[in-house]
Amino acid sequence: MFRNLKVNATQVYLFIEFAASAFFSMLFVSMSLYEVTVAGLTPLQLVLVGSTLEVAAFVFEAPTGVVADLHSRRASIIIGYLLMGVGFLVEGLFPAFLPILLAQVIWGLGYTFTSGASQAWITDEIGEEPANKLFLRATQVGLVASLIGMGLAAWLGGTNVALPILIGAIGVMCIGLILVVIMPETGFQPTPKEDRNTWQHMAHTFNEGLKAVRSRPQLMTILGVGLFYGLYSEGFDRLWVKHLLDTFDLPIIFGNNQLAFFAALRISASILTIFAVRFVERKVDTGNSLAIGRAMLVVTGIIAVAMIGFAVSPLLPLTLILYLVIDVLRDVRNPLTTAWVNQKLDSKIRATVHSMAGQVDAFGQIAGGPSVGAVAKFFSVIAAIVTSGLLLLPAMFLIGRANRALAQEEGGERVESRE
Repeated sequence: MFRNLKVNATQVYLFIEFAASAFFSMLFVSMSLYEVTVAGLTPLQLVLVGSTLEVAAFVFEAPTGVVADLHSRRASIIIGYLLMGVGFLVEGLFPAFLPILLAQVIWGLGYTFTSGASQAWITDEIGEEPANKLFLRATQVGLVASLIGMGLAAWLGGTNVALPILIGAIGVMCIGLILVVIMPETGFQPTPKEDRNTWQHMAHTFNEGLKAVRSRPQLMTILGVGLFYGLYSEGFDRLWVKHLLDTFDLPIIFGNNQLAFFAALRISASILTIFAVRFVERKVDTGNSLAIGRAMLVVTGIIAVAMIGFAVSPLLPLTLILYLVIDVLRDVRNPLTTAWVNQKLDSKIRATVHSMAGQVDAFGQIAGGPSVGAVAKFFSVIAAIVTSGLLLLPAMFLIGRANRALAQEEGGERVESRE
């Protein structure tokens, strides 16, 4: 019966992106305010919450990606959404530091089941080039869905900031249950077992991923860029809401609590991102690694400068504009990075390499988060956000190096073609 209900893989991927974006936006627009105001976390605790999530991602990212390569990406994705929903539910029910830490471990584990498997699953189902185009299209669909989710969060959270978190958690679990019924898996070819036990399978597949990275210096550099994106991001993600609350008198809109203000801010960012992603889709050839790299260089430089400006600006309108610039470009960067990593990967190790990219990002956040949190504790939140912006600058050097190597490689290929 379930087999007859399975639908086109592209439609399923777009459903996942739409539903997940709607529910995640409900959760994330509420969580930072919830953790600052309801749970009463300090700046250092806020960053440690994020670091705990990233430790979970770092520990589980490679094993779950390898499991997806060996067994079933479909099953991995379903398990991931169920676990993430449970984690969000724990946070919404228990507004205290230790339960919130536990919630990060649960939903961090769930996320790692989906992070490598989702891209690998859709690529195997429809092919590499269509998948790269779909990543940008799915980003646009997700952004529209996020507008709905944030609007619902502002409405539901007017009297209870925890309510959007609880409803979003149940919604995320429902995604996993629906995928049990509709999700196909026809293109998956598991890595040959070669008479190994489970842990040997995992080690073998992970080693194949390492070989792929080592054989492509540009991919190694791309992963290095991901490290610096991890280093900078945790401090900003956890502290930007507190910075606005501590520095400015924020307006109360729609007769609501401050959740409506933050929802309106994120809705504005999402609308702008829709246009930005469409622009990138038209202007950047996602089948060309050098074109992606050049776009990444511009995006990275603007994010770093805007973040420093966001921290030191004394004017609320300018600070909000800079926040919008940062948020929009970070959303633009995500599908570009996915397409950059996805270039010319063997299907058998695709999920593993994507998981390795996620693991590098998590390691960066683990290393950068507590450091930035210490700056916030001993100096100020403003100093911590400035530090986050400075941590991103080295990524520009690595992107430039990758672009030079890619340009030389393309030049060599053109010479060989003429010969």
